[in-house]
Amino acid sequence: MGRIAVGIEYDGTGFHGWQEQAHSRSIQQAVQEALTRVADSEVVLTCAGRTDAGVHARAQVAHFDSAAIREPRSWVLGANCELPPQINLRWAQSVPEQFHARFGALRRSYRYFILNRPVRSGLAAQRAWCVYPPLDAVAMQTAADFLVGEHDFSGFRASECQARTPVRRVESLRVVRSGEWLQIAVTANAFLQHMVRNIAGLLVTVGRGDAPPTRAQEQLASRERRLGAATAPAHGLYFWHVEYPREFGLPDDSAIIDTATLPQV
Repeated sequence: MGRIAVGIEYDGTGFHGWQEQAHSRSIQQAVQEALTRVADSEVVLTCAGRTDAGVHARAQVAHFDSAAIREPRSWVLGANCELPPQINLRWAQSVPEQFHARFGALRRSYRYFILNRPVRSGLAAQRAWCVYPPLDAVAMQTAADFLVGEHDFSGFRASECQARTPVRRVESLRVVRSGEWLQIAVTANAFLQHMVRNIAGLLVTVGRGDAPPTRAQEQLASRERRLGAATAPAHGLYFWHVEYPREFGLPDDSAIIDTATLPQV
């Protein structure tokens, strides 16, 4: 029995998130079914981070165990032939038994994309949150700075979140504007359910001038989600990157979105 790690890209539109569910279409189910056909035996995936319904992934990582002997190229091409066009494997690689996609991750990164202009976009309708009033990115960054560090993020977790502890360590949180586009880029050791979307909702509230930047500090201190801003829509959120110890030698990120044209964050 060998362990295989895979890198996955997906457009979460039309899927009920990553997690396999009995009566809903999920990313996990689609990828497992594709890999099961390639392996000719059942495959069960463990991912780096479960994404909500409508959330996208640039660099999801998962692992599975299989007795099937396949070349990495065969895992990728075979699975992609079976997958819907919104999902694809970027790479597959044999890893040691001690590799674990979830528990072995050192840190995870998300990006939230906002199109800030007075008219909607057909192209970005399911890829970004279109916010019509002008947003003050400087005020948003001031608010974001209050959230960096290790804190109890109860004020930013979903009511149904099942994490054993609300304490997370946010290593960086940046708001960057490029023309009509804003990116919220956040890296942490781990995230609570809806944490990034709740942060994005708060920062947009501050950016519109509906709350001062200190509202972030107040919400953090309150540990009460009911006092927070509305949760940002799922379709603006991307699972961007997962970092593992270098010893595993996993491939670099995808260049599907050319970072040379985007602000460095």
